[in-house]
Amino acid sequence: MQLATASLSDRGGRQRNEDAVGYWSSERLYYCVVADGAGGHGGGDTASTIVVDSVLADLRYLTVAELPPTGERLVSAIRHANANILEEQARGDDAVKDMRSTVVLLAIDCELRTAAWAHCGDSRLYCFRDGQISVQTRDHSLVQDMVDARLIQPGDVRRHPRRNLLLAALGTPGELAIDGSDGKFGLLDRDAFLLCSDGLWEYVDETCMRDALDEAATPDAWLGALAARVRVTAPASHDNFSAMAVWIVDPEDSQPTVRQVAPS
Repeated sequence: MQLATASLSDRGGRQRNEDAVGYWSSERLYYCVVADGAGGHGGGDTASTIVVDSVLADLRYLTVAELPPTGERLVSAIRHANANILEEQARGDDAVKDMRSTVVLLAIDCELRTAAWAHCGDSRLYCFRDGQISVQTRDHSLVQDMVDARLIQPGDVRRHPRRNLLLAALGTPGELAIDGSDGKFGLLDRDAFLLCSDGLWEYVDETCMRDALDEAATPDAWLGALAARVRVTAPASHDNFSAMAVWIVDPEDSQPTVRQVAPS
């Protein structure tokens, strides 16, 4: 099985980029992660970097008994990252004492053609299959709870004045809500995954994501179209935005370009 991937991280209208993205791959395994930090004064970018580095290091040397990676195992890696953030907070540096981060993580076993994912906060994972969304993670946020309680409609999430109030984020002591995928998610040729921070999905709705995917020849082109949409629709002071795209390549298709875009 072949993958085609691309990544994007942009500081948007802010002075500092507090998002972080990263990936690791071997002949069999592929991991990618997007983290959205908060805390200011260097705390947010410190938190997101700790998350990316920690989960990739945690998962790099899975034993044969731990394969294929499961949602439960990815949740464990995220909990370890949270512990590392709390440890850094405890050092007493004012710049990082209030740092937080969201995270979304994808793992693919190319030998068994399975995927697993986990997340905390409002960074999201989507899987598009046959032109439809087959997977969308559920935000740990106040507005998502309001949607679940039928107090607001799903389409109101992006415009709600309290849309940025999270109910879970790494850097929080005690019990932390982290969700992982259940069972084994079998992969099909032409499946397309999108991992993104809220700085992207807040200004790019799911219809736009799907339409841009239909028109894109490569993962890089897909992310480029989504980024262009953010720049057109978002205010000048808009948040950092980051994304990673992972396509399951159909051998009958012309091979998409595999390219990694450096953060800016």
